[in-house]
Amino acid sequence: MNTPSPTPTGGHLDLAISGMTCAACVRRVEKALSGVPGVAAAQVNLATERARVALDGPGATAQALADAVKRVGYTATVVEDPARQHAAQAAEREQATRRLTRAFLIAALLTLPVFLLEMGAHASATLHHWIHATLGEARSQQLQAVLTTVVLAGPGWPFFRLGVAALWQRAPDMNSLVALGAGSAWGYSMVSLLAPQWLPDGTAHIYFEAAAVIVTLILLGRVLEARARGRTGAAVQRLIGMQARSALVLRDGQMHEVPLEAIRVGDVVRVRPGEKIPVDGEVSEGSSYVNEAMITGEPVPVEKAPGDAVTGGTQNGSGSLTLRVTQVGDDTVLAGIIRLVEAAQGARLPIQALVDRITGWFVPAVIGVALATLSAWLLLGPSPALGTALVHAVTVLIIACPCAMGLATPTSIMVGTGRAAELGILFRQGDALQGLRDVQAVAFDKTGTLTAGKPALTDWVEVDGQARGEVLGVLAAVQAHSEHPIAHAIRQAASEAGMAALPEARAFRALTGAGVEAQVDGVRVIAGGERLMREEGVDTAAWAAQAESWGESGGTPLYVARDGRLAALFCVTDPILPQSAQAVAALHAEGVRTVMMTGDNRHTAQAVAQQLGIDDVRAELLPEGKVAAIEALRKEGMKVAFVGDGINDAPALAAADVGIALGTGTDIAMESASVVLMSDDLRKVPQAIALSRATMANIRQNLFWAFAYNVALIPLAAGLLSAPFGITLTPVFAAGAMALSSVFVVGNALRLKAHARGTANLIGEQP
Repeated sequence: MNTPSPTPTGGHLDLAISGMTCAACVRRVEKALSGVPGVAAAQVNLATERARVALDGPGATAQALADAVKRVGYTATVVEDPARQHAAQAAEREQATRRLTRAFLIAALLTLPVFLLEMGAHASATLHHWIHATLGEARSQQLQAVLTTVVLAGPGWPFFRLGVAALWQRAPDMNSLVALGAGSAWGYSMVSLLAPQWLPDGTAHIYFEAAAVIVTLILLGRVLEARARGRTGAAVQRLIGMQARSALVLRDGQMHEVPLEAIRVGDVVRVRPGEKIPVDGEVSEGSSYVNEAMITGEPVPVEKAPGDAVTGGTQNGSGSLTLRVTQVGDDTVLAGIIRLVEAAQGARLPIQALVDRITGWFVPAVIGVALATLSAWLLLGPSPALGTALVHAVTVLIIACPCAMGLATPTSIMVGTGRAAELGILFRQGDALQGLRDVQAVAFDKTGTLTAGKPALTDWVEVDGQARGEVLGVLAAVQAHSEHPIAHAIRQAASEAGMAALPEARAFRALTGAGVEAQVDGVRVIAGGERLMREEGVDTAAWAAQAESWGESGGTPLYVARDGRLAALFCVTDPILPQSAQAVAALHAEGVRTVMMTGDNRHTAQAVAQQLGIDDVRAELLPEGKVAAIEALRKEGMKVAFVGDGINDAPALAAADVGIALGTGTDIAMESASVVLMSDDLRKVPQAIALSRATMANIRQNLFWAFAYNVALIPLAAGLLSAPFGITLTPVFAAGAMALSSVFVVGNALRLKAHARGTANLIGEQP
């Protein structure tokens, strides 16, 4: 076991868990981990074979957690390097699949003669006479006993080892059901063969073929399930595979190829044409086009020149680049994406709580039904009743194995979130995957979200004959302290007017959602919208018509005042992003209402909304106003998603039912959101909603087949239809049906990949 020292107090530990096979295994591991002193909570995922343990005390050492897991029959390894752990898990999963395949082939070779000797003799009179003439009935039964015993003691032994341990701990699972079913059939047959006098007259029958076929078919189901589950984690494996293994680094004046682990922040790295960019960095020399599809989902390469940031794992084009390393290891963008995908795939959706409650009593209930079936047939069944009662009880145990229930939710989550990551949609919080399904309204910030966020100064009007150059210079000096896109537009206009030397601005203050103020040459300067001017007592009435005209054209009218007197009004226009209209149309096609929430003036907001076809506009809002607008929509009975990119959007992103941040926005916005789009392409919003709805529908389908299907077949297995209709279900067919239900669940989840491709095509995006 890989044990870190010391184990952190507080925070969490991620563990890789080996040996789990069903939902009951998950509950047992969670219970064992939760019982360790210092553990606040434990969450286990069957599909990812991971456990996340929240710590709140020093008692929960890695060794203590591993020992607790080992006591209940499994093994745990601390995940310290996710990439290396994923590779190790993939290799271990592949080895396990090979072991299962080998065990199945051995079981099948041993079971085939048992099946032919018993069932073939009943099906073919010729075969029956041949067996009777060559082996005789006694030797045939003895050979069946030997072969079946080898099957159960060899390939089938893990069912008994794990199943009996689970029964001993009073936490029966799928292995317990198989062990009880196959063990009962084998034990009854051995008594019938070796001590028939112990049984009532006429009840000494052998069911060796049932015991052997049960184990063989369930092993086949496990093999198919293991192969299918290996495909569900392909998204993370592909992300890990995008990492370079080494890089050319400048050391001692020479370029040396060094492993990725040896690269440090500040190193100079050279990336040759066609190579993967090894780490996050900033271009210092050269230019090239870089394919960033693994980050943004966009297939069009992006031009990179000195000063531009590049991301590790992206593909360099035909140019040569020299980089200064800015992030390495777990701090890189790709490592962060992998963590987000892992967290989303390991998430437990609210719907999983219902599944947990069901599986908590399902296995004990099935054992109870099997015992009731055995008793009922013994008391009420026709003579000889014991053999018939045993067959029906064993069939009940086999048909109700809950392994498919344990896979129903996590496999769909893995495939859905993995495909979303490939498309540049990252679920930071797993419950957002379920929350997006119910979203009825999507609210957008305007600047930088619906628009490019790179406005330009398009119109200027002086007031009282004040010189444009002087006022623009003062305004640019104030805006030099701001990172707002409008500030950039002002500075750009001043630069284009040849204003290299600007006056000095002091006591700068950003008025959130309203404007800015500062002291320039002892004069108080304020700049912002009409509301700020009104609050400051600056008269703008004479220019209302001009401002309204600009606003109706989609521009943003703004004012600048000096010592309380209006000096100029100007218009800044922010171009609408070309994909915004497509995104709004796609949301309408999904039946979702669209709303714009912006701090901009109403006329500009209305003009932009009209061009995009947005249903509702809430303008001139401060950050708290956006939160109030979201609450107002909630009072109308709607689930609301908010899409934004700026610091001032953070409260709304946190307040919405689902916050969606643009990856091109601020870190604060992304931390406040539960979903992150890795580009500014808003078409990914309807795509995320459609994928969420498809995933939740897929989960419901899986739960139906995993639960309702088994429950529906239990009466048939118990023999309730035997007397009135002559319909029965043998243990052999029950084993096949149970194993195939798990394969069906995993296969159904994999259909989400095709759905995601279809959604991408519907909105005109390359998948």
